Amino acid sequence: MPEQNLNTQNALKIIGERPVVLIGLMGAGKTSVGRFLARKLSLPFSDADLEIEKAAGMSIAEIFEKHGEEYFRTGERRVIRRLMGEGAKILATGGGAFMCDRTRELILDEGIAVWLKADIDVLMRRVSRRDTRPLLRAEDPRAVMQSLLDQRYPVYEHAQVTVQSRDVPHDVIVDEIVEGIAKLPGSSK
Repeated sequence: MPEQNLNTQNALKIIGERPVVLIGLMGAGKTSVGRFLARKLSLPFSDADLEIEKAAGMSIAEIFEKHGEEYFRTGERRVIRRLMGEGAKILATGGGAFMCDRTRELILDEGIAVWLKADIDVLMRRVSRRDTRPLLRAEDPRAVMQSLLDQRYPVYEHAQVTVQSRDVPHDVIVDEIVEGIAKLPGSSK
């Protein structure tokens, strides 16, 4: 597949020393797709949520329960800033990270934001498998997800690359991400 190798080479040139930051709602596949993308590009992978849990010594659900969302977002911003400073890598972020103005500016200025966009049916099917989503512990989780989608999608549109997350093999999504990055104008900073 010579074209695929060319896409990968071009994507790596565009990436340079910047992190590729995966954004999207919970269930979009940021962590699972991120691991595959990191393997394909031979880059390290970090999951901001896991790093936050390590730093806090508790789960995200516990942080929300004990300290609230604002406290969590402050810690999330610090952790993402640190991870962004580590050079080229694939970084999966929590669904709300890109909503913070300062975090979004950091990601757009110093990284490449890739939005994994998914429709609500795909998201609900995926998140219903686990009960670890603090924002969905509500009487009507679908209504909460729709509200998040309505609030966040207009902001996520600022990402440099958008790929439709859907129920296909991870390699398909990864190839579309690589192709999207390879088509970006300019070169790495």
